[in-house]
Amino acid sequence: MEIVKSGSTIQSLQIGMSIIDLLASQRNPLRFSDIQESTEITKSNLYKYLNTLTQLELLYRDKTTGMYSLGSKLIQYGMAAIGNEDVTSRITPYLQEISHHTSCTVLFSVWTYDGPITAKIWNSNQNLNIGAQLGTRLPPSSSSGKVFTVFQDSSITADWIEKDNNVSAAFLRGTKEYQAIQKYKIAFAKEPLVPSVSSMSIPVFNYNAELLGAITAVGFTESIPDHYEDPLSQYLRKSFLEISNIFGYSEE
Repeated sequence: MEIVKSGSTIQSLQIGMSIIDLLASQRNPLRFSDIQESTEITKSNLYKYLNTLTQLELLYRDKTTGMYSLGSKLIQYGMAAIGNEDVTSRITPYLQEISHHTSCTVLFSVWTYDGPITAKIWNSNQNLNIGAQLGTRLPPSSSSGKVFTVFQDSSITADWIEKDNNVSAAFLRGTKEYQAIQKYKIAFAKEPLVPSVSSMSIPVFNYNAELLGAITAVGFTESIPDHYEDPLSQYLRKSFLEISNIFGYSEE
């Protein structure tokens, strides 16, 4: 990004945006030295910029590797900027429909740097404590988490799964549950967050069969099935295809 010096602009803001632009153009996180080499900002100033952008959640710094990537705040800005064209807005009518059909609270979750978070909630039962609010980070043991474990790139999910003590590494590949989720595009979890409250989730794919997010129906355990043959499960599986189709996905 070319920094234009002008009495009508704030140069430090331009420099900060040049760092964000650099990270946005890269597929992988960058080391401090990589950013310094590309931007040619002095080390002392770059530390200040990176610390400020990280505190504002515009950047994320991995505590283990020290590498930088785009922060979760940018997801919120992006979703607000694209208005009616964003994924959440287009999915919301389906959340309402699923909630009405199932009498469940329905969530839509998306991936962030440290796991999936709840981006939208449609409550059918205000008295039901589902253990999640907007922005809640969901564990791998939840049905949403299982969808991300199966359909998200394993190189992205590995750290998130490793940090969760309730998930066996054996679930990652090859188990019957993993294979069933992969085949039938639906996942189940019994009381993963709150006692007596269970859930079932479906993925949402785009035209490249890439995971955009997960839709989850949450209700009291006795009303949530735990196998794909159940009529409610069949309804959700049909919804998976219908919703993914609006983003260009088709099953071959």
